[in-house]
Amino acid sequence: MNKWIKNVHDRVVATLLPPVCILCGAAGLVNRRRRSDLCLPCLQSLPWIGSQCVRCALPLSITTTEALCGRCQTQPPAFEACLSPFHYQAPLDHLLLDLKFNGRLTQARLLGELMTQWLVSVVDVPPEQIIPVPLHATRLRERGFNQAVELARPIARHFDVPLNLHGVRRTRATPPQSDLSRKERLKNIRGAFEVMQPLSGNVVIIDDVMTTGSTAHELAEALLNAGAEQVEVWVCARA
Repeated sequence: MNKWIKNVHDRVVATLLPPVCILCGAAGLVNRRRRSDLCLPCLQSLPWIGSQCVRCALPLSITTTEALCGRCQTQPPAFEACLSPFHYQAPLDHLLLDLKFNGRLTQARLLGELMTQWLVSVVDVPPEQIIPVPLHATRLRERGFNQAVELARPIARHFDVPLNLHGVRRTRATPPQSDLSRKERLKNIRGAFEVMQPLSGNVVIIDDVMTTGSTAHELAEALLNAGAEQVEVWVCARA
């Protein structure tokens, strides 16, 4: 579809199927660049992160852009950096939970596009490939989709980066991390990922939420052991 046809198509769609804000029901945002299932006030009210740890994206109260949190100073994770546009707070947390547990895939597209728009402003050099955090086969059958994959699709498309969906396998159906302490999370996820092919260059892990960083740390270690030169993590929200 050439640019002129796409522009006409987008205008027709915007006229016949105008977007509706999924948070308040008002008219969604429409402009030359995009249409959104959020209105402008709701978009601006999302819990955007300001200052964050440059290693793990933990929200910080100070206003510098070069700070490390205490844990990253003493126990740095295997990944080089984490980028996250949002705090894991309302209403963003409700959108992610609705996506994950109620199958609202349109919200994955919306959140993936919001991530993309933010990442464009902070990423200088795209990675060689993107790897969404894999689900175990049992969990994938139960849910029917992997939310990390759905978030990653618009990001990979915009940056023109390969989306590697078969390079890593989750070998164990671990209990949900959300019910565990940090120490238990680290133990729970240890050895849970198997890299299926040799890697090289810079790799980005995509996930929906980072809480303690234990899953990202374990997967990053596996990717580095398989040959990746550097691993970053891009998540939608940081708890």
